[in-house]
Amino acid sequence: MSTTRGQALPDRWLVVRLSALGDVVLATGVLEHLRAVLGWEFHFLTRPAFAPALQGLPSVRKLVLPEPGAMHGAAWFSACRDLAARHEGFGLLDLHGNLRSRTLAALWRGPVLRAPKLALPRRLFGLTRGERLRTYLERTNVPQRYALAVLQEAPPREALRPVIHLREEELAFGRDLVAGLGDDVPVCALHPYATHAGKRWPTGHWHSLAQRLAMTGWKTVVVGRHKEPLFAVDPPEGTTDLTNATDIRQTCAILSQCQALVTGDSGPMHLATAVGTRVVALFGPTVRAWGFAPSGPRDVVLEAPLPCRPCSLHGGRGCRRGERCMREIDPDAVARAVLVRSGADAQGRPGD
Repeated sequence: MSTTRGQALPDRWLVVRLSALGDVVLATGVLEHLRAVLGWEFHFLTRPAFAPALQGLPSVRKLVLPEPGAMHGAAWFSACRDLAARHEGFGLLDLHGNLRSRTLAALWRGPVLRAPKLALPRRLFGLTRGERLRTYLERTNVPQRYALAVLQEAPPREALRPVIHLREEELAFGRDLVAGLGDDVPVCALHPYATHAGKRWPTGHWHSLAQRLAMTGWKTVVVGRHKEPLFAVDPPEGTTDLTNATDIRQTCAILSQCQALVTGDSGPMHLATAVGTRVVALFGPTVRAWGFAPSGPRDVVLEAPLPCRPCSLHGGRGCRRGERCMREIDPDAVARAVLVRSGADAQGRPGD
């Protein structure tokens, strides 16, 4: 048994984080840290779509994936009873804090720990945009808040940075694909998609960025999934569009071989950090105070200083200003951030 937060706790835990991709990825470094400092091991309950991000993680001994029809109503209640019975002697680590995870917690037979969501200060900051609230929220990011479910004090951000464990054959896939874009050519990945329209950078800005990078000798590769691929027609020179062509593991393998990723506030932003690739993140309706900013040592967030930000937690509220917060992030500034963050010289060549 391990002792933390003043009570004796088991060494085996069922972790609950059902969605979304970025939130699941952000849990990976936390579980690795708890394994290292407490010796804990975990089963992880999540949706099947997000399970690939957890494959090969040493701290996760088993993935628990609910059946498609088991997530609603009485079926979920029955599934929770079964999960509690099958995990006798386990603790429950709730990293979601929604109705489904709380239903499971109500039926759990062992200890339950829950990550603080900071819902009230987040709501108040969204309403007031007060600096004291901003400062308070920016003291911790989401992985640190996950860790505070267990630990008295939040570890430093670098100790909880997300991790993806790729197999050698997956790395070889990424190397071969990126090498096929050109010999010894720097490559920047672009992820132009978002669930909510408010977080999408304008299509014309992506074209301008790709063209600017091409002028400095870079190639670009588009990753992600969307019903309307960004460069389905007339792609810029030096751009390869892999929209809808790769799964999560393949996307991670490609990102691991790129010098940088440009993305909005998205799940792939955390995938890139998890494989050690530099991130240039474009934040519009969302802000760092929500806790989702990338945490790599050379990651950067670009944002327009508008008084209406933030307007929502996930960018789904809609905007009467035509997504001005995204439109005002200049493609030239993004290109400069890619080159500087990648250690490139004035001609765009990566540094040593």
